[in-house]
Amino acid sequence: MSAMHDAGGKKVYLVGAGPGDPELITLKARRLLETADCVVYDHLASADLLDFVPATAERVYAGKKKSDHTLSQDEICALLVDRGQRGLNVVRLKGGDPFIFGRGGEEAEALSDAGIPFEVVPGVTSALGIAAYTGVPLTHRDHTQSVTFVTGHDVARIDWSKAGASDTLVVFMGLSHLDEICARITEGGRAPSTPAMAVRWGTRPDQTVVTGTLATLPELVRERGLKPPASIIVGDVVTLRGKLDWFGKLPLAGQSVVVTRPREQAAALSIPLRRLGARVFEIPTIEICPAPDYGPLNQAILALESYDWLVFTSANGVRFFLDRLDRSQRDLRAIRGRICVIGPATREALERFHLKVDVVAGEYVAEGLLRTLESESFAGKKVLIARAAVARDVLPDELKARGAHVDVVEAYRALPPAGLAAQLDGVSAGWITFTSSSTVQNLVDAVGVEALKQFRVASIGPVTSATLRKCGLPVSVEAGQYTVPGLVDAIVQASAQ
Repeated sequence: MSAMHDAGGKKVYLVGAGPGDPELITLKARRLLETADCVVYDHLASADLLDFVPATAERVYAGKKKSDHTLSQDEICALLVDRGQRGLNVVRLKGGDPFIFGRGGEEAEALSDAGIPFEVVPGVTSALGIAAYTGVPLTHRDHTQSVTFVTGHDVARIDWSKAGASDTLVVFMGLSHLDEICARITEGGRAPSTPAMAVRWGTRPDQTVVTGTLATLPELVRERGLKPPASIIVGDVVTLRGKLDWFGKLPLAGQSVVVTRPREQAAALSIPLRRLGARVFEIPTIEICPAPDYGPLNQAILALESYDWLVFTSANGVRFFLDRLDRSQRDLRAIRGRICVIGPATREALERFHLKVDVVAGEYVAEGLLRTLESESFAGKKVLIARAAVARDVLPDELKARGAHVDVVEAYRALPPAGLAAQLDGVSAGWITFTSSSTVQNLVDAVGVEALKQFRVASIGPVTSATLRKCGLPVSVEAGQYTVPGLVDAIVQASAQ
C-alpha cells in the first residue's frame, strides 16, 4: 500500500477561502469545514467561515501579515504534517486560492514529502473577486487580450518591462512598494497615463478603491491613507469601473449596521443587509435560554386538548413549545384549539411543522392581535400563551377582560449575554437596529445611553420605539411593517435621502 493511500478517509485539505465575501466559498469547502477536526486559518480568510466549523474542532490561527507572522511558513508546514500524522481531517483555510500566491504549493510539497494524503480545493482568487466587485473585467474584447498576475513582495525579482507590457496587469500584495512598481512599469515603456487602481479588502463591505493612473496612483493612495492588504490593477479596463461598478451602487454600500438580535436569529437581518452592501456587526444583546422550570409548560401540554386557543408571540416561543411537546408523551395530534400569532415570522415557524395558523395580527404587536380578534367571543374560552418570562401583559390582561381563562407559561428566557459592553468598542458609527424592547434595555444597561447616541437608530415597531424614547434614544426610522424585511426597507429608504 502506498504511503499516500488514504485508507481511513482522513486528509489534509488545502482550501481556498475566497477573497473576503464569505458567500463566495465553494460548496465543497463548506462541507469540509463542517466535518473538520482541525482548521488552520489565516487573517485573509473571513472569520464568518469559522461558524461552519464544529465546536469540538481545533482552531489554529496562522495569520501572516507583512511584519507580524504568528507562525512562520516552516512552522505552518510542520503543523499540517503533525495533524495529518495524527489521522485528523485538517482544513488549511487560505484567503483566495491556495495555488495563486498562497504558498499552497509549498504546503502541498511538505505533505507529499511526509506521505500525508492531501487534496487542494480551489477558491476565488482575490484578483477575480476584485474584478467582479469593482466592475473592472480583467479581460474585455475591446480592451485586453492578455492578463498577467505578479506578486509585489519582491520588486527586484520581476521583469517589469515584460509584466507591464501585458494589457491587464494584476499585482498582488504590492501596496508597500507602489511607488517603485509604478515607476518600473513606466520605465519599461508603459505610458504614465495608463489607468490604474488599488483595492483594499476586495469583495468585503469595507472594500476601498482608489483609481488614478500610473503617474498619480501612489500619491492618491497616500492621500486616502490606504494600507495593506491591497492589490493593484493596471490597464485600460480600469476605465470601465464607472459604468460597471454594481457593488459600489448597492443601496447600503458604505453603510455600517449593528444587529442586536440573538445570535441564532441574527442571520435573518444580517444577510439581507449584507446583500444590499452594508457592513454588518453582529452584537447580540439577548441570549435565548431555556426556562429554569418547565413544570407549568409541561402541565399545559398534558392538558393540550382542553385549550380553545394557542397564542404565540414569537418564533422562539414556537420553538421552545414544540421542543417540550416533542419531549413529552404527546404530539401535534393533541392540539385542538385554534392558533393565532403576532407576525409572519412566528407563522412561518409554525408552518415549518405543518401547523396551520388561524389568525395573524393585522399589526404585528399585541394591540394589533387584539384588534384582529375583536369579532371573536372569548367568554369561557381557555387560552394558552407560551412566551418569554418577561413580556408585556397587554394581551393576557385584555383576553381575561373579555372573559377568557388564560394560562401564561414560560417557554424560554431572554437574558443579556456576558461581556456585552466590550463588543461595541471599535464599531464604526452608522446604523444600530433594535427588534424588541429587550434588545434596547439590555444594551442600554450594558453601555449607557451616551455610547449609543453616535448611531442612527432603526426600530422594528412602535413598542420598541417607545422603549427607545423612554431610555432617551431618538428613533431615526421605524419600520412601516413591523417585520425584519420592513426594518431593512426603512433603513434603505432613509439611506437614500
